[in-house]
Amino acid sequence: MSESSGPGEPGGSSRPSGASGSSGASEFRPGRPVVLRGGTVLPMDASRRVLTGADVLVVDDRIAAVGHGLEVPEGTAVIDATDGIVMPGMIDTHRHMWQTAMRGYGADWTLTQYFVWYYLESGKLFRPEDVHAGNLLAAMEAIDAGVTTVVDWSHGLRTVDHADAAVDALRSVPGRAVLAYGNIQQPPAEWTGSPEFRDFVRRRITGDDMLGFQLAFDVTGDPAFPERPAFEVARELGVPVTTHAGVWGATGDDSIRLMYDHGFMTPQTVYVHAASLSADSYHRIAATGGSVSVSTESEQSAGQGYPPTWAIRAHGIPVSLSMDTSVWWSGDLFSAMRTTLGADRSREHLQAQANGDTVTHVALRAEEVVSWATRGGAHALGRDDLGSLEPGRKADLVLIKNDHSPVSFPLLNPYGHVAFQAQRGDVHTVLVNGRVVKHEHRLLGVDLAAARREIDGTVAYLRESLGEEGWRKGMNPDVPETKILDNPYTYTDYRSGSTHGG
Repeated sequence: MSESSGPGEPGGSSRPSGASGSSGASEFRPGRPVVLRGGTVLPMDASRRVLTGADVLVVDDRIAAVGHGLEVPEGTAVIDATDGIVMPGMIDTHRHMWQTAMRGYGADWTLTQYFVWYYLESGKLFRPEDVHAGNLLAAMEAIDAGVTTVVDWSHGLRTVDHADAAVDALRSVPGRAVLAYGNIQQPPAEWTGSPEFRDFVRRRITGDDMLGFQLAFDVTGDPAFPERPAFEVARELGVPVTTHAGVWGATGDDSIRLMYDHGFMTPQTVYVHAASLSADSYHRIAATGGSVSVSTESEQSAGQGYPPTWAIRAHGIPVSLSMDTSVWWSGDLFSAMRTTLGADRSREHLQAQANGDTVTHVALRAEEVVSWATRGGAHALGRDDLGSLEPGRKADLVLIKNDHSPVSFPLLNPYGHVAFQAQRGDVHTVLVNGRVVKHEHRLLGVDLAAARREIDGTVAYLRESLGEEGWRKGMNPDVPETKILDNPYTYTDYRSGSTHGG
């Protein structure tokens, strides 16, 4: 990073980032403009254009200009984006952040085992400080991976003390978040109707640009529609509902039909997964303007249903991406983009080959999933000031650049590079709301050591509460017996070398 030579000298200094001898947060003091020079810019505007050797100027919390050889104010901090990709910050529309304290613990779970562990048994053990620890680490992890906005699908809020802890953690990290308030230990009508919940909303949800608010609950399909009071609270508060829809064995077409028949399907509603639904349900979602948050790694592995991007696209439903939970999967949207492309294309090939056909041109392209990870998330959240690099939009952006990696070049297809080649370790610089929160691959303004201490405390507490046997058993579910099918073409016993018959 270096200082510009002032207005009228478009290039400013050509020295690479960090050439001034320091890349600390003090170099990016509040109010100081920032320009990223000479990168391959993906504005993610309606035209899907690609700008090579272009600049992005940030002034205060906004994108001030995008173009070539931009003039910048005197004293602007310059970040060299040469050989890198500048794109909007990614938006994750569904992440159970409180579960990050258990990273990787459930790697071999099915959805059933997840429900048993969190909903019926051990989820009740989490204290407010454990929710705080998980949210804190998840928020840091998000901006480290270039995810500048995260929907905290926070269904572990057993009490408002848990909710306060969740918000405290989100507020302490310089990322943008949406608290999707939920409580899996109580029916939605109960917790949304409590005086404590109303008091929490009054105290903590103040309309701050950096903290949005949703209600997070599921519709069971009970004909009595016991979730109606919760929907009415959402309508009264003027906030969206995000709901797990189309989850095999849990929520299905009956859930969608009840929401539709009672008038609670709106353009602001976000349907998570939507993987086990009929065409009728997709028609209802499309007709009412809702969007779907696809968590491909989750749907592929846990069992909600096959990742539904093929069906969603066929019905013209807007799509965003999410990673669900770090108790299983990665916390970055590079993996989400990659697995989403793979799942959609593999189904396309499989279906065609079952009919004796061959796919010669894939329908889902890399630029589409990059759009879902940026513009799609902004649309789902009703934030038309996010998701693209256009003058006047919020300055949430990412520089993907890694001069120490052989995978950083050649840069031939920028959308393909983001979707298939880039990883979280390639995230060089991140800005949120105009503030540099990561630079030269290092987070700024966060205390990672403090987060580690909190996580260590939560893990020790849960391990002690479960006991060593319970801890190991929860992590390692039984493996079903595998039957090897009889093979009619086995003429030689290769294990012994002997042959069958004469």
